[in-house]
Amino acid sequence: QVQLVESGGGLVQAGGSLRLSCTASGKIFSINAMGWYRQAPGKQRELVAVIGSGSSTNYADSVKARFTISRDNAKNTTYLQMDSLKSEDTAIYYCNAQIRVKRFLSVANYWGQGTEVTVSS
Repeated sequence: QVQLVESGGGLVQAGGSLRLSCTASGKIFSINAMGWYRQAPGKQRELVAVIGSGSSTNYADSVKARFTISRDNAKNTTYLQMDSLKSEDTAIYYCNAQIRVKRFLSVANYWGQGTEVTVSS
């Protein structure tokens, strides 16, 4: 079946950078939007950034001008470049993708297992 696998999380000092990657694999006909969400301890999961199949992007206000989302359609992969990281960016980051596994079927939402990002101040 379809799997989303994230990588690139870790520990970084405030002001530093990290790059997250997420690759979708398995039985895939097409991928619509791909995105990144995060969940900090004690908080709800929130949208960080999303990129459409035509590469249009949308960002949470809190990460605009610091984070950049991109995708490589040939590799079924999305990236999140995170610069000027702040302690409040500390969270588990989840990849999301809207995937159609077969022609004429509806898209379904898939999630990765999450990758932890810790920003020390």
